[in-house]
Amino acid sequence: QVQLVESGGGLVQAGGSLRLSCAASGRTFSSYAMGWFRQAPGKEREFVAAIRSSGTSTRYADSVKGRFTITRDNAKNTVYLQMNSLKPEDTAVYYCAASSKYSTRFTDFGSWGQGTQVTVSS
Repeated sequence: QVQLVESGGGLVQAGGSLRLSCAASGRTFSSYAMGWFRQAPGKEREFVAAIRSSGTSTRYADSVKGRFTITRDNAKNTVYLQMNSLKPEDTAVYYCAASSKYSTRFTDFGSWGQGTQVTVSS
């Protein structure tokens, strides 16, 4: 298990940018695939982006492709989500998660952060 703490959320106008960070504890961070998920009020948690443990491969939800970028720094035990051209429909609580497999399914992720709120105003 790895402990995860997200930061970087906030209020931004439509068209703006935010960068989320997720700091992980433990010496095995580099062995985990990492993902970002989000959950809006009244909606189910949905996949946003994932990155392989090595950082050499990424996947994105169609709704964020071309606007969001997931990266990781294994030396700093941190994964990032750069969010550009934000839209009101991106408003949600964003969670980072760790998995032993490179996946887009939230059921494959066993460790979760507490979440950080992102609000995009129109």
